[in-house]
Amino acid sequence: MTFPLTWLYVPGDRPHVVTKALLCGADVVVIDLEDAVAPDRKDYAREATAELLSQPQPTPVHVRVNTLDGPWAAADLEAMAPLPGLTGLRLPKVTSPEQIIRIVKGAPPTTTKPPALYALLETALGIERAHAIASAHPALRGIALGESDLRADLGVRDDTGLDWCRSRIVVAARAAGLPPPPQSVYPDIRDLDALAASCAHGRTLGFLGRAAIHPRQLPVIKRAYLPTPREIEQAETIIKAAATQQGAQALPDGRFIDAAVVAAAQRTLSLAHRL
Repeated sequence: MTFPLTWLYVPGDRPHVVTKALLCGADVVVIDLEDAVAPDRKDYAREATAELLSQPQPTPVHVRVNTLDGPWAAADLEAMAPLPGLTGLRLPKVTSPEQIIRIVKGAPPTTTKPPALYALLETALGIERAHAIASAHPALRGIALGESDLRADLGVRDDTGLDWCRSRIVVAARAAGLPPPPQSVYPDIRDLDALAASCAHGRTLGFLGRAAIHPRQLPVIKRAYLPTPREIEQAETIIKAAATQQGAQALPDGRFIDAAVVAAAQRTLSLAHRL
Protein backbone atom coordinates (compact mmCIF):
# COMPACT_ATOMS: atom_id res chain seq x y z
CA MET A 1 0.00 0.00 0.00
CA THR A 2 1.25 3.51 -0.86
CA PHE A 3 0.84 6.12 1.86
CA PRO A 4 0.94 9.90 1.29
CA LEU A 5 4.13 11.67 2.33
CA THR A 6 3.06 15.28 1.77
CA TRP A 7 -0.18 16.97 2.82
CA LEU A 8 -0.50 20.63 1.75
CA TYR A 9 -2.91 22.89 3.63
CA VAL A 10 -4.57 25.74 1.71
CA PRO A 11 -7.24 28.25 2.84
CA GLY A 12 -10.75 27.39 1.71
CA ASP A 13 -11.67 31.00 1.05
CA ARG A 14 -8.97 31.36 -1.63
CA PRO A 15 -10.14 29.01 -4.41
CA HIS A 16 -7.52 30.32 -6.87
CA VAL A 17 -4.80 29.23 -4.42
CA VAL A 18 -6.48 25.85 -4.02
CA THR A 19 -6.52 25.37 -7.79
CA LYS A 20 -2.78 26.08 -7.98
CA ALA A 21 -2.07 23.81 -5.02
CA LEU A 22 -3.71 20.89 -6.81
CA LEU A 23 -0.92 21.03 -9.40
CA CYS A 24 2.10 21.61 -7.14
CA GLY A 25 2.99 17.97 -6.47
CA ALA A 26 1.56 17.33 -3.00
CA ASP A 27 0.26 13.83 -2.39
CA VAL A 28 -2.85 15.29 -0.72
CA VAL A 29 -4.24 18.83 -0.73
CA VAL A 30 -6.10 19.77 2.46
CA ILE A 31 -8.61 22.58 2.04
CA ASP A 32 -8.88 24.30 5.40
CA LEU A 33 -12.25 25.69 6.47
CA GLU A 34 -11.14 26.10 10.09
CA ASP A 35 -8.09 28.02 11.33
CA ALA A 36 -7.15 29.58 7.98
CA VAL A 37 -10.57 31.19 7.45
CA ALA A 38 -11.92 34.22 9.32
CA PRO A 39 -15.42 33.91 10.85
CA ASP A 40 -16.98 36.29 8.31
CA ARG A 41 -15.56 34.18 5.46
CA LYS A 42 -16.75 30.75 6.65
CA ASP A 43 -19.85 30.58 4.46
CA TYR A 44 -17.96 31.73 1.39
CA ALA A 45 -15.16 29.22 2.01
CA ARG A 46 -17.69 26.38 2.29
CA GLU A 47 -19.52 27.41 -0.87
CA ALA A 48 -16.33 27.86 -2.88
CA THR A 49 -15.00 24.49 -1.74
CA ALA A 50 -18.28 22.75 -2.54
CA GLU A 51 -18.24 24.24 -6.03
CA LEU A 52 -14.66 23.12 -6.63
CA LEU A 53 -15.26 19.60 -5.35
CA SER A 54 -18.43 19.13 -7.36
CA GLN A 55 -16.07 17.56 -9.91
CA PRO A 56 -13.26 14.98 -9.45
CA GLN A 57 -9.83 16.55 -8.95
CA PRO A 58 -6.33 15.61 -10.25
CA THR A 59 -4.99 15.28 -6.69
CA PRO A 60 -6.66 13.69 -3.65
CA VAL A 61 -8.43 16.41 -1.66
CA HIS A 62 -9.27 16.42 2.03
CA VAL A 63 -11.29 19.12 3.74
CA ARG A 64 -10.61 20.19 7.31
CA VAL A 65 -14.02 21.18 8.64
CA ASN A 66 -14.62 23.54 11.52
CA THR A 67 -14.47 22.48 15.16
CA LEU A 68 -17.09 19.79 15.73
CA ASP A 69 -18.79 21.52 18.64
CA GLY A 70 -18.82 24.91 16.92
CA PRO A 71 -21.49 26.70 14.86
CA TRP A 72 -20.17 25.82 11.38
CA ALA A 73 -19.30 22.12 11.56
CA ALA A 74 -22.75 20.71 10.81
CA ALA A 75 -23.08 22.78 7.64
CA ASP A 76 -19.54 21.85 6.60
CA LEU A 77 -20.18 18.13 7.00
CA GLU A 78 -23.52 18.25 5.19
CA ALA A 79 -22.06 20.18 2.27
CA MET A 80 -18.85 18.19 1.87
CA ALA A 81 -19.77 14.54 2.45
CA PRO A 82 -21.49 13.77 -0.90
CA LEU A 83 -19.08 15.67 -3.18
CA PRO A 84 -17.35 13.59 -5.93
CA GLY A 85 -14.11 15.56 -5.61
CA LEU A 86 -13.75 14.85 -1.88
CA THR A 87 -11.32 12.14 -0.77
CA GLY A 88 -11.46 12.62 3.00
CA LEU A 89 -12.63 14.77 5.89
CA ARG A 90 -10.18 16.00 8.54
CA LEU A 91 -11.85 16.53 11.89
CA PRO A 92 -10.22 19.07 14.23
CA LYS A 93 -9.92 18.83 18.01
CA VAL A 94 -11.42 15.35 18.34
CA THR A 95 -11.70 14.33 21.99
CA SER A 96 -13.84 11.17 21.95
CA PRO A 97 -14.71 8.15 19.79
CA GLU A 98 -18.38 9.12 20.06
CA GLN A 99 -17.72 12.16 17.87
CA ILE A 100 -16.49 9.89 15.06
CA ILE A 101 -19.48 7.58 15.39
CA ARG A 102 -21.94 10.49 15.33
CA ILE A 103 -20.44 11.81 12.11
CA VAL A 104 -20.69 8.42 10.42
CA LYS A 105 -24.30 7.97 11.53
CA GLY A 106 -25.16 11.52 10.55
CA ALA A 107 -23.89 11.27 6.96
CA PRO A 108 -26.46 12.66 4.50
CA PRO A 109 -28.81 10.04 2.99
CA THR A 110 -27.46 10.91 -0.47
CA THR A 111 -24.02 9.66 0.57
CA THR A 112 -23.57 6.07 -0.61
CA LYS A 113 -20.80 5.41 1.90
CA PRO A 114 -19.22 7.42 4.72
CA PRO A 115 -16.28 9.56 3.58
CA ALA A 116 -12.84 8.63 4.86
CA LEU A 117 -12.34 10.39 8.19
CA TYR A 118 -9.10 11.62 9.77
CA ALA A 119 -9.04 12.73 13.40
CA LEU A 120 -6.80 15.55 14.58
CA LEU A 121 -5.85 15.28 18.24
CA GLU A 122 -5.13 18.76 19.57
CA THR A 123 -5.90 18.64 23.29
CA ALA A 124 -4.75 16.76 26.36
CA LEU A 125 -8.06 14.88 26.46
CA GLY A 126 -7.68 13.83 22.82
CA ILE A 127 -4.21 12.45 23.54
CA GLU A 128 -5.43 10.55 26.59
CA ARG A 129 -8.13 8.89 24.44
CA ALA A 130 -5.92 8.37 21.39
CA HIS A 131 -6.43 4.62 20.97
CA ALA A 132 -10.17 4.74 21.64
CA ILE A 133 -10.50 7.44 18.98
CA ALA A 134 -8.22 5.61 16.53
CA SER A 135 -10.32 2.44 16.79
CA ALA A 136 -13.74 4.17 16.89
CA HIS A 137 -15.03 3.13 13.44
CA PRO A 138 -13.73 1.62 10.16
CA ALA A 139 -14.48 4.92 8.41
CA LEU A 140 -11.64 6.48 10.41
CA ARG A 141 -8.53 6.06 8.23
CA GLY A 142 -5.95 7.96 10.23
CA ILE A 143 -5.05 10.18 13.16
CA ALA A 144 -2.61 13.06 13.50
CA LEU A 145 -1.57 15.76 15.93
CA GLY A 146 -2.47 19.42 15.79
CA GLU A 147 0.62 20.62 17.57
CA SER A 148 -0.06 24.34 17.74
CA ASP A 149 -3.26 23.94 19.75
CA LEU A 150 -1.81 21.07 21.75
CA ARG A 151 1.24 23.13 22.69
CA ALA A 152 -1.03 25.91 23.95
CA ASP A 153 -3.28 23.47 25.81
CA LEU A 154 -0.35 21.87 27.63
CA GLY A 155 1.68 25.04 28.16
CA VAL A 156 4.67 23.40 26.47
CA ARG A 157 7.48 25.85 25.72
CA ASP A 158 10.13 23.59 24.21
CA ASP A 159 9.47 21.47 21.11
CA THR A 160 10.75 18.29 22.77
CA GLY A 161 7.98 18.66 25.33
CA LEU A 162 5.60 17.19 22.76
CA ASP A 163 7.62 14.03 22.10
CA TRP A 164 5.62 11.91 24.53
CA CYS A 165 2.38 12.96 22.80
CA ARG A 166 3.94 12.25 19.41
CA SER A 167 4.94 8.74 20.45
CA ARG A 168 1.52 8.21 22.00
CA ILE A 169 -0.33 8.72 18.72
CA VAL A 170 2.20 6.66 16.74
CA VAL A 171 1.51 3.76 19.11
CA ALA A 172 -2.25 4.37 19.09
CA ALA A 173 -2.37 4.36 15.29
CA ARG A 174 -0.40 1.14 15.07
CA ALA A 175 -2.50 -0.56 17.76
CA ALA A 176 -5.66 0.37 15.88
CA GLY A 177 -4.32 -0.91 12.56
CA LEU A 178 -4.06 2.57 11.02
CA PRO A 179 -1.19 3.93 8.90
CA PRO A 180 1.67 5.75 10.66
CA PRO A 181 0.58 9.33 11.35
CA PRO A 182 2.06 12.25 9.42
CA GLN A 183 3.83 14.98 11.36
CA SER A 184 2.11 18.24 12.12
CA VAL A 185 3.01 21.36 10.14
CA TYR A 186 6.31 23.17 10.64
CA PRO A 187 5.32 26.85 10.98
CA ASP A 188 8.48 28.57 9.67
CA ILE A 189 8.28 28.36 5.87
CA ARG A 190 11.70 30.00 5.41
CA ASP A 191 13.91 27.76 7.56
CA LEU A 192 14.11 24.64 5.42
CA ASP A 193 17.15 23.30 7.27
CA ALA A 194 15.25 23.32 10.53
CA LEU A 195 12.31 21.67 8.77
CA ALA A 196 14.59 18.89 7.53
CA ALA A 197 16.00 18.36 11.04
CA SER A 198 12.50 18.26 12.49
CA CYS A 199 11.42 15.72 9.87
CA ALA A 200 14.44 13.54 10.66
CA HIS A 201 13.44 13.59 14.32
CA GLY A 202 9.85 12.74 13.46
CA ARG A 203 10.99 9.82 11.36
CA THR A 204 12.88 8.38 14.33
CA LEU A 205 9.64 8.55 16.34
CA GLY A 206 7.72 6.54 13.75
CA PHE A 207 5.90 9.22 11.76
CA LEU A 208 5.50 8.89 8.01
CA GLY A 209 5.27 12.08 5.97
CA ARG A 210 4.24 15.55 7.06
CA ALA A 211 1.69 18.31 6.59
CA ALA A 212 2.92 21.53 4.96
CA ILE A 213 1.69 25.10 4.69
CA HIS A 214 3.76 26.16 1.67
CA PRO A 215 4.79 24.33 -1.53
CA ARG A 216 8.49 25.01 -0.88
CA GLN A 217 8.28 22.67 2.11
CA LEU A 218 7.15 19.70 0.03
CA PRO A 219 10.53 18.59 -1.45
CA VAL A 220 12.19 18.80 1.98
CA ILE A 221 9.53 16.60 3.55
CA LYS A 222 9.66 14.09 0.73
CA ARG A 223 13.46 13.79 0.88
CA ALA A 224 13.37 13.36 4.64
CA TYR A 225 10.92 10.47 4.49
CA LEU A 226 12.26 8.61 1.48
CA PRO A 227 14.98 6.03 2.22
CA THR A 228 18.64 6.81 1.64
CA PRO A 229 20.75 4.75 -0.81
CA ARG A 230 22.36 3.03 2.19
CA GLU A 231 18.95 2.12 3.65
CA ILE A 232 17.82 0.75 0.28
CA GLU A 233 20.97 -1.35 -0.03
CA GLN A 234 20.48 -2.79 3.46
CA ALA A 235 16.83 -3.56 2.76
CA GLU A 236 17.69 -5.35 -0.48
CA THR A 237 20.27 -7.47 1.37
CA ILE A 238 17.67 -8.44 3.96
CA ILE A 239 15.04 -9.37 1.36
CA LYS A 240 17.53 -11.49 -0.61
CA ALA A 241 18.62 -13.31 2.53
CA ALA A 242 15.02 -13.98 3.56
CA ALA A 243 14.26 -15.40 0.12
CA THR A 244 16.98 -18.01 0.42
CA GLN A 245 16.42 -19.11 4.01
CA GLN A 246 13.25 -19.18 6.08
CA GLY A 247 13.15 -18.10 9.71
CA ALA A 248 15.51 -16.00 11.81
CA GLN A 249 19.12 -15.79 10.69
CA ALA A 250 22.30 -13.76 11.00
CA LEU A 251 23.81 -11.96 8.01
CA PRO A 252 27.57 -12.12 7.30
CA ASP A 253 28.00 -8.61 8.76
CA GLY A 254 26.49 -9.77 12.06
CA ARG A 255 23.02 -8.27 11.69
CA PHE A 256 20.21 -10.49 12.93
CA ILE A 257 17.02 -10.64 10.86
CA ASP A 258 13.61 -12.08 11.56
CA ALA A 259 10.08 -11.55 10.27
CA ALA A 260 9.78 -8.05 11.77
CA VAL A 261 13.06 -6.96 10.19
CA VAL A 262 11.95 -8.34 6.84
CA ALA A 263 8.64 -6.44 7.06
CA ALA A 264 10.52 -3.20 7.76
CA ALA A 265 12.79 -3.87 4.77
CA GLN A 266 9.77 -4.42 2.54
CA ARG A 267 8.34 -1.05 3.60
CA THR A 268 11.67 0.61 2.87
CA LEU A 269 11.71 -0.81 -0.65
CA SER A 270 8.09 0.19 -1.18
CA LEU A 271 9.02 3.77 -0.34
CA ALA A 272 12.11 3.53 -2.56
CA HIS A 273 9.89 3.01 -5.58
CA ARG A 274 8.78 6.63 -5.17
CA LEU A 275 12.27 8.03 -5.72
